[in-house]
Amino acid sequence: MEEILKQFPDLSDNQILQFQKLQSLYEDWNAKINVISRKDIDELYTRHVLHSLGIAKIIEFRPGSRIMDVGTGGGFPGIPLAILFPEVDFYLIDVIAKKIKVVNEVAAGLGLKNVKAEQKRAELVKQEFDFIVSRAVTNMPDFVSWVDDKVSKKQNHELANGILYLKGGDLTEELAAFPKATEYNLSDFFTDEFFETKKVVHLPLKYKKQVN
Repeated sequence: MEEILKQFPDLSDNQILQFQKLQSLYEDWNAKINVISRKDIDELYTRHVLHSLGIAKIIEFRPGSRIMDVGTGGGFPGIPLAILFPEVDFYLIDVIAKKIKVVNEVAAGLGLKNVKAEQKRAELVKQEFDFIVSRAVTNMPDFVSWVDDKVSKKQNHELANGILYLKGGDLTEELAAFPKATEYNLSDFFTDEFFETKKVVHLPLKYKKQVN
């Protein structure tokens, strides 16, 4: 938690309280519905919360933006980002119902009004977003095929609309087909050894009209 306060010094009292509540909320719900490994629960703020907030080191979402988190699991990166950006709308989806139950309970426990979570496959979503975020749910080619028609035409940020993907390791082969992808090393921002190989990948996507 100290690292979050250090990295994001302008948090309001309410945001600090919300971040502090994450540990007890996830411990409570994880005991009922296991969505995070025990080791990761002990390292919640580093491995999940701070990792999720790595995206906020690359971009500051503007008020009114719409963000979709695909394969959110227990709510990462969507929940920490929703705390950090209370005037941004977040849509969190996962195919596993019990994970979405945890997300909804955590969001309610935090009093987050800017989060909607549903059990849904990304391919079936008929909305458009400024950015699609995710944390290593699959390889980039498959992920792009799920979401390449979900990006808004209107650009609201300096960074082009598209995908912001939390990934680790050597991505040379995986990103070979995406010359416009940019890798940002989280070790440039966070000192914990967990972040040594962790990256945010930005892949701009061109607007593509959805076929109903």
